[in-house]
Amino acid sequence: MKKEDLLNDDFLKQFKSGEELNDFLKQIQKRGIEKMLEGELDSHLGYDKNKKSDNSNARNGYSAKKVRTSLGESDIQVPRDRDASFNPMVVPKRGNMVDGIENVIVSLYAKGMSNSDIEEQIREVYGFDVSTSTISRITDAITNDIVAWQNRPLEPVYLIVWMDGIVFKVRENSKVINKTVYIAVGLRRDGKKEVLGLWLGKNESAAFWMSVLTDMRARGGRRYPDHSHR
Repeated sequence: MKKEDLLNDDFLKQFKSGEELNDFLKQIQKRGIEKMLEGELDSHLGYDKNKKSDNSNARNGYSAKKVRTSLGESDIQVPRDRDASFNPMVVPKRGNMVDGIENVIVSLYAKGMSNSDIEEQIREVYGFDVSTSTISRITDAITNDIVAWQNRPLEPVYLIVWMDGIVFKVRENSKVINKTVYIAVGLRRDGKKEVLGLWLGKNESAAFWMSVLTDMRARGGRRYPDHSHR
């Protein structure tokens, strides 16, 4: 299903095409996958990046790989090891990416998930045959990036801010459930659009949207001349 089938028509009218919005989501998907792969390699080598180790094997740059998801094709950087013994689980060398992972990653970058929620979601992706230490390393790698992305500074002024929710199907407790991720997109003064943030919410109450605006204000946004929501 295309993301334009999940979003309100009035929200989508602000974009040149469904692809423009897809590109926003693909950027988040790409960074999330790459951080998960870094965590996998940390576990494979037995030590974190930029740490010293007696292990004869070591990191050895990156290789490019094209992956295909419901959001379209993306070029990602896959970390390599010197012995070439590292075979990523989430993006196997000679296989397809784990099905449905793009939905999981987008929801991980939404504010409202605790560290334990993130770790549990990562475990759902990899399955219960993966060790606890491996899950922890992968969770640590992506959590650090999630926090940095969620708290990045915003422009002081956005001419327009559009808000709406996207419904994603993700696995949780071995069941497929719907999760609504609310998205805010701002029009900058230079004419470019920017995803300001993602939030998990149970309903679209006034209190919820006020918390979203308060969050954006705390990150530097001072004026939103027009808020377009549904």
